[in-house]
Amino acid sequence: MDAAEIRVLGCLLEKHQTTPEYYPLTVNALVAACNQKSNREPVMDLTEGDVRGALDRLRADVLVWPVEGARAERWEHNLDRSWELDPAGKALITVLLLRGPQTPGELRGRCERMHHFGGLAEVEAALNRLAEGAEPLVAELPREPGQKERRWTHLASGPAPKPVDRGVAPPHAAAPGLADRVAALEDRVAELVDQLNRLVAKLGREE
Repeated sequence: MDAAEIRVLGCLLEKHQTTPEYYPLTVNALVAACNQKSNREPVMDLTEGDVRGALDRLRADVLVWPVEGARAERWEHNLDRSWELDPAGKALITVLLLRGPQTPGELRGRCERMHHFGGLAEVEAALNRLAEGAEPLVAELPREPGQKERRWTHLASGPAPKPVDRGVAPPHAAAPGLADRVAALEDRVAELVDQLNRLVAKLGREE
């Protein structure tokens, strides 16, 4: 799939889960969703023609189709059936399609509106299910120098890229950059929130 097709699929999945009252989507709504400034990486500027072209190509693969009988032209995805997605897998693949490779901690926080994960172990278990079978949907990327956590990526655009052999990295290359430190902090915050939620639940039961 190309970038426009991936963005269209991700938006259809997202709106199906977060705003079901407005789903299926009109083409205008889909264009707006594709070009959102938040929760998108990279930010795109697709035209109506770009979106319609992506829809036509996805329809040929039976991944989307127009809704019959609707007063305005509306579109829906067929990924629940085509990719055999459960709720956890559906939320994860949505965020991966919309934002690219991420750590389990990042995925857990960004999936919250669509599916609640009780902990990082649940996220990793769901990712492993998506990575199984003859046609896996996701893959774990090798840890890059300086990265604390491994990241996961979707495979909708093809096989995951192989790591570049950089040889032995110099000592200063191992120092984590800002993005790595932020990712590590997000993972830690997710763990602390999980612990706090368990403590609040325990105190509530004791009362």
